[in-house]
Amino acid sequence: MGKENLNLNETVEMVKLVASSIIESEPLLTDADRNLGDGDHGLGMERGMNAVLDKISDSTFENISDVFKATGMAMMSSMGGASGALFGTLFRNGGKALEGKEVFDSEGIRLFLESANEGVKSRGGASVGDKTMIDALEPAAEEAMNHTSLPLYESIKLVAQAAEAGKEKSKDMIATMGRAKTLGERSLGHPDAGACSIAIIFESMSKFINK
Repeated sequence: MGKENLNLNETVEMVKLVASSIIESEPLLTDADRNLGDGDHGLGMERGMNAVLDKISDSTFENISDVFKATGMAMMSSMGGASGALFGTLFRNGGKALEGKEVFDSEGIRLFLESANEGVKSRGGASVGDKTMIDALEPAAEEAMNHTSLPLYESIKLVAQAAEAGKEKSKDMIATMGRAKTLGERSLGHPDAGACSIAIIFESMSKFINK
């Protein structure tokens, strides 16, 4: 059986696994972005998550909120560009929503995702159907909202499945934002690279919580 919630130290270890999973997935993310854009998403995410590992390995945290806020700031400061701003916003806003919480639980993942989704949409201007990271992030947020009564090890599985399904759906969308917009119908058949990153983030969270 997995964990019903995470304490501070476990939250730090979960974020380390998320970072390592993204770093290991750099070739996959690079290929996904090369199909739709300039191919720099994988290297940017790798750089951002290496900065996250450096930051959280060298820091002492007082609470789980600060772990996620530090993750977001490390990504913003190291990645640059749209991905740095958007993924940094995801973790920073998600972390802010957890202020005052002593454990990361199903209510925590709801708060995290609700705030992260709102922040990313506000910053990037995308909606579901635009073939962006929102196509995986918003379904995950909606799933988390529906399962706050479940133990974390169950709710996070459903969140990860929703993110993966959203990523898969993005294959059938014509890009309307970013560089991929210029491809028109040629963007069909390929998942959005940002949505791929979202799916990996929540799948790795689920792996940690259910190990």
